[in-house]
Amino acid sequence: MLYRFMRIILFFDLPMVASDELRAYRKFVKFLKKDGFIMLQKSVYSKLALNHSKVNSAVSNVRKNLPKEGAISILVVTEKQFANIIELLGDYDSDVICTDERLLEI
Repeated sequence: MLYRFMRIILFFDLPMVASDELRAYRKFVKFLKKDGFIMLQKSVYSKLALNHSKVNSAVSNVRKNLPKEGAISILVVTEKQFANIIELLGDYDSDVICTDERLLEI
C-alpha cells in the first residue's frame, strides 16, 4: 500500500447566538477533537490522513456530525504543500514583563 500523507483542513463558521446554537457549536468542536483534528485557529482545524481512503472516511464522519446551521468547508492538501505554510505574526504589545531579570524594589 502506498502512503501519501494528506492534510485535511476544515474551516467552519457556525452561529453562536442562541443557547441551542452554542450547544451545537460545542458538540461539533468536541467531535472534531475526538476525531483527531487539531486547532490551527479558532474556526480552522487540521487532521493528518495516510491516504485518500482515510480522507474520504474523515469527510464522511464530518458529514454525519454536521450542525443544522452554519458553513463548513474542507480543503485537502498534501503534507508537502501543508509544510510550505508561511506564518506571519504581528507585533504583540503586552504590559506583562517577560524577562529572566529580577526586579528588586527597596
